[in-house]
Amino acid sequence: MQCKDQLHTVFEFSQTPKRIVSLVPSQTELLIDLGLKKQVVGITKFCTHPTSLKDEKTIVGGTKTIHLDKIRSLEPDIIICNKEENTKEIVALCATIAPVWVSDIYTLKDAIEMISLLGTLFEKEEKAFDIITNIRNQYTLFTKFIAQKNTKKVAYLIWQKPFMVAGAHTFINNLLSINKFENIVKTPASRYPELDIEDLKQADLILLSSEPFPFSKTHLKALEKATQKQVLLVDGAYFSWYGSRLQNAFRYFKTLH
Repeated sequence: MQCKDQLHTVFEFSQTPKRIVSLVPSQTELLIDLGLKKQVVGITKFCTHPTSLKDEKTIVGGTKTIHLDKIRSLEPDIIICNKEENTKEIVALCATIAPVWVSDIYTLKDAIEMISLLGTLFEKEEKAFDIITNIRNQYTLFTKFIAQKNTKKVAYLIWQKPFMVAGAHTFINNLLSINKFENIVKTPASRYPELDIEDLKQADLILLSSEPFPFSKTHLKALEKATQKQVLLVDGAYFSWYGSRLQNAFRYFKTLH
């Protein structure tokens, strides 16, 4: 069988890959929801959904650092990566062990394509179709809901000390725009630029993500005081996980408006 990833790399497999190592938390969750739990043999320490997975599968490192020997010992047929989540070095090292399938996601359309491609690769087309249909249905309902809302200028914080925000050329930015949240960061020079307090004051609304930095109510109150702006704590997984979690994202987004 022949397939391709989102970098347009073409792969040839004599049979459907049976042993999978996933180095992307959101795609690990997707693989499980596609019915591939038995086939997934290795995951990262950040693959926290479903919660039981870390006790059942071999942890091969994180998303930026890996234990190559652990991956090799698992004898994978395929390794799943992402262009942003994993480094070029990791992809190159993994390619010495097994074919490396890489996703490249900046928009909701890209995410849906990724789900479809993995469904085809692992012969789970029907389940992939169901997930995609659910996402599209929820998106359609949300677009009707959000049409009546006013646009707000926002800053989406992912880190503190220094303050780092999601920039223009990111999947997060695409989901912000769907929410009629206008990102105060316009230039694509940096995907996750550093801003100061004065920069943040340009926003009508400041969103504090739950990941990768675990912002809390203490941070919220401090930023409200420093900026005199509205600040919200948000579930970062719904803005940055581009797999099956998107089925519930748009219902969650309604709670922010």
